Amino acid sequence: MTDGSAAIRPRLSALEAAWVIARRDFVAVLFSRAFLFFLLGPLFPVFVGGLAGSIGGQVQRSAVSIEVGLAMSAADNAAMIAARERLAPQLGGAVPALREVPEASAATAFDARAFMEARRGNYAAIMTGTPAAPVLTGTEGQIARWQGPVGLIAANALSAEPASFPDIAAQVVTTSAASERSTRIQTAQIAQMLLFLLTMLLAGMVLSNLVEEKANKIIEILAAAIPMDAVFTGKLFAMLGVSFVGIAVWGGAAWGLWAVGGDGITQTTGFDLARLPAPAVGWPLFIALGVVYFAMAYLLLGALFLTIGAMANTVREVQTLSMPVTMMQLMVFFLAAYTINHPGSGMEMAAIAFPLSSPFAMLARAAMEPALWTHALALAWQALAVLALVKGGSLLFRKRVMKSGGAGRVKKAWFTRRAKGTLEPAE
Repeated sequence: MTDGSAAIRPRLSALEAAWVIARRDFVAVLFSRAFLFFLLGPLFPVFVGGLAGSIGGQVQRSAVSIEVGLAMSAADNAAMIAARERLAPQLGGAVPALREVPEASAATAFDARAFMEARRGNYAAIMTGTPAAPVLTGTEGQIARWQGPVGLIAANALSAEPASFPDIAAQVVTTSAASERSTRIQTAQIAQMLLFLLTMLLAGMVLSNLVEEKANKIIEILAAAIPMDAVFTGKLFAMLGVSFVGIAVWGGAAWGLWAVGGDGITQTTGFDLARLPAPAVGWPLFIALGVVYFAMAYLLLGALFLTIGAMANTVREVQTLSMPVTMMQLMVFFLAAYTINHPGSGMEMAAIAFPLSSPFAMLARAAMEPALWTHALALAWQALAVLALVKGGSLLFRKRVMKSGGAGRVKKAWFTRRAKGTLEPAE
């Protein structure tokens, strides 16, 4: 047995207390049934959408023409068609269907590029020139798909037993003449939208966790034992860790779905992830900045939600106070999205300076500008804003909750039991 004085243990430092709270909340939330259903919720529409995209892609691929138009002389067209008929039994669908282009025979000077860009007919590509020197006109993907088979047909059109294959000149049809900077706008917009959706979807866990513990008086016991700043900091980083787990699960599911039905999704939606314009800072650094800016956006919004929870006494009050913040965050997103087309303007500087919109504006800047020193300054400013919000929320909580009679009795009883050595610290 030890006396009462020996049972009293040193008070935890703020950093140790924050780590204890973070570990406790992380484990409690991560292994709860509610979090499991929270993870599964967004996967159902994604799975259904991916399945629909895969099916739609198969339907679309079957409906897409695999005909290559022939715009050569009548004799060369006939030779190409005859060679194709000889090869079809052995190669099947590996060789395209060949059909003469009626407009080519009627025109004195046929422009295959203009014909394709005008979207006339339903050809995958158009072959001009001669079998000895063919020219294939079409999109980059269609040329890559049919260049080899067309070369094989052209070689057989020249000789039933060809010794070599003719070189096929490619004439790629370009549908956009936008500059490199303008193409990066798409990357910036997609990154901003993804950051906004993840932040709004996951930040609500901070508020729900605090409201639940306030209703059970757990938060008051924690506040009596350790500094309130440490409680808020621990909760923030615990929920951030849980959010990263959720993102990892959703990202893995999305990656697997894309690996299985990516072609179908691309055909249905028209969005090809492989063709997404590269950001100015490069993909590895852009992804790293995206992770960091998500963490800052989450901590900023989570600290604001904790402050709201400190001001509210009931769940109804929490819902009433959080709605304006949600609408404000939507306006903040619109502000950051608007500044993509106005780099260096006063509006962009305001979006970068305002803490809640700063992560969105800076992530877009990473897609548009290669400079890195601005990100270091922005991250330092956002970290200061997080500290200020945590400090303000903890002060509000002590002022509105810990001054109440019930909380005061809890604090007094805790210290009395602690001094007597009858209160054992939680594991």
